[in-house]
Amino acid sequence: MKIKTRFAPSPTGYFHLGSARTALYAWLFARHNQGEFILRIEDTDLERSTDEAIKNIIDCMHWLNIDWDQGPYYQTKRFERYNYVINKMLEQGSAYKCYCSKERLENLRKTNITSNTKPRYDGFCRYNNYYNNNKPYVVRFLNPIEGSVIFYDKIRGFIEFNNKELDDLIIRRTDGSPTYNFCVVIDDWDMEITHIIRGEDHINNTPRQINILKALGAPVPHYAHVPMILNNTGKKMSKRHSDTVNVMQYRDDGYLPEALLNYLVRMGWSYGDQEIFSTDEMKKLFTLDNISKSASIFNLEKLQWLNQFYLKKMPVEYLARHLTWHINQFGYDTHSGPNLFEIIPLLTRRCKTLKDMAAHARYFYEDFTNFNNDAVKKYLCLVARKPLELIRTKIAAITDWTFTNIDNVIQKTAEELKLTMDKVGMPLRVAMTGTDQSLSINILIYYIGQRKSLKRIDLALAIITTNAFN
Repeated sequence: MKIKTRFAPSPTGYFHLGSARTALYAWLFARHNQGEFILRIEDTDLERSTDEAIKNIIDCMHWLNIDWDQGPYYQTKRFERYNYVINKMLEQGSAYKCYCSKERLENLRKTNITSNTKPRYDGFCRYNNYYNNNKPYVVRFLNPIEGSVIFYDKIRGFIEFNNKELDDLIIRRTDGSPTYNFCVVIDDWDMEITHIIRGEDHINNTPRQINILKALGAPVPHYAHVPMILNNTGKKMSKRHSDTVNVMQYRDDGYLPEALLNYLVRMGWSYGDQEIFSTDEMKKLFTLDNISKSASIFNLEKLQWLNQFYLKKMPVEYLARHLTWHINQFGYDTHSGPNLFEIIPLLTRRCKTLKDMAAHARYFYEDFTNFNNDAVKKYLCLVARKPLELIRTKIAAITDWTFTNIDNVIQKTAEELKLTMDKVGMPLRVAMTGTDQSLSINILIYYIGQRKSLKRIDLALAIITTNAFN
């Protein structure tokens, strides 16, 4: 049997971490078994599905390097197929027309609530052969009344639902559009999906879908329901209510796709005590057997640790491509300074994200006039004038521009003025960067260059003079 899995998101909101992990697990299972992975867009919710959400899904998949063998398929383009099957089911008696009004259904719901019973359809049109083609109707699936639906979940073991707890599901609305649970069944059947790996919030859909598959004489796939990812407050992450769970936000915040994939694969799956996995290792080692049944809690610190690991590990050329995107977001030009390949190893020693690297790299390429106010008040005061003036004289006199010679200038200035390195280095740091946070000052000055360094010291001295007279 050829393994075929699918990732089938609904484009009703941003592609969030839970979706990304589900896609990753389904993809890895297919790749581990030399099978096929299908991308399907389940856009039957016509009111809430958007082109923006579809684009977000595809952009995220591309960014994460999760490729697919078939698709993307769109359910809205398969309505003719769904309605063909529904009409056949009406002919064969495995589905029926329901003419119940909204008022009747609402009263039924209230009665169920009052009697403390589970809200469900009572089968009125199932038992009353009333047909009026001039009156709006939905089509309902004739769900079995006796027995149970028992299926083996690859993560949770055997799960059983009593058929009496399942009502007659609507499979086509009054406007003629088929519903989600029915479309899913037909798609999985037509696309020969062998394993359905999805979130545990779909467990209640599974017995309904299995019953429809059996009514159609279609094979029943294997199921694996993955536990949820909770935020740091222990609540389920929502794809519609928080931009922080949009996967592309992690790209925008400077995370590498390798780091996020490594983090996601370990949120519920393990292979011994191993923490770091390349994509090839994931494909080789991933099975459904080692997925936990428990929910995972998102930990930003762990993701940052992994990201910093990959920043140090990945080739400079690869990092440069990703870093350039962030530099473009900041809007500065790297052609007016040192080669980016030289700067990257310096930045990866202290930065946790590409965005942070792009912010620090800016000092090397772009002159500035905006200083951090707190840093100015603390370090660009009158007592800083003399060390900055002396350093400026010494830097201007350097004929051999090396790290050592720059470091000697700073050291000798501190010695001559009998000041601590902090009293010399911090005003100089603010002069070079406009802030009090940066790389080692001698490295910073070396790559900024002699001419630009002198210009920035002059600007800092002008600020000191201005503040002294205000």
